[in-house]
Amino acid sequence: MGGSRRTSNGADLTRVSSTYLIAVGSNRRHHIYGPPQGVVLAAMEECAAFGTVTARAPVMATPPMGAARRRFANAALVLDSELSPTALLAALKHTERAFGRRRGQRWGDRVLDLDVVLWSGGAWRSRGRGKGRSGDLTIPHPLFAQRRFVLAPALAIAPDWRAGPHGLTISQAYARLTRSRPLPR
Repeated sequence: MGGSRRTSNGADLTRVSSTYLIAVGSNRRHHIYGPPQGVVLAAMEECAAFGTVTARAPVMATPPMGAARRRFANAALVLDSELSPTALLAALKHTERAFGRRRGQRWGDRVLDLDVVLWSGGAWRSRGRGKGRSGDLTIPHPLFAQRRFVLAPALAIAPDWRAGPHGLTISQAYARLTRSRPLPR
């Protein structure tokens, strides 16, 4: 939590800090940062502008998903920030554009993808404005418990974070996602 600050007339200027889990991914080369792993590492550094990065997962190679053709580099970070969820999303989308991200095919190749996955405040839902509704935000991310490329990096830095309507920890969600299942008969 942020410290209490007051104006000369006694008004409280206390800022409340929240903790966020941010997923970071790339599968396209960048003209400055190089291959996707370099893009992910640079983006994680950029996120420090929005608060204090308290944990960083190692970058992991993951298979392509959806329309994407190239392997992804994925990571996650824990960020303490005074930004609201919507303000943080706007800052992350601005960072994506600064790295060269352009609107395109959903789940296609991209130079950078930054997602707010979890928030210490619990659940959040807001609607974006404009075409494509790129500012829509739902926390917890609706599909995070079904995505190994999100859970594996998150497991490395926040295994005990409990989230989602199911109330599972990240560790439990990862175990559930990756457990072996019998073949259908």
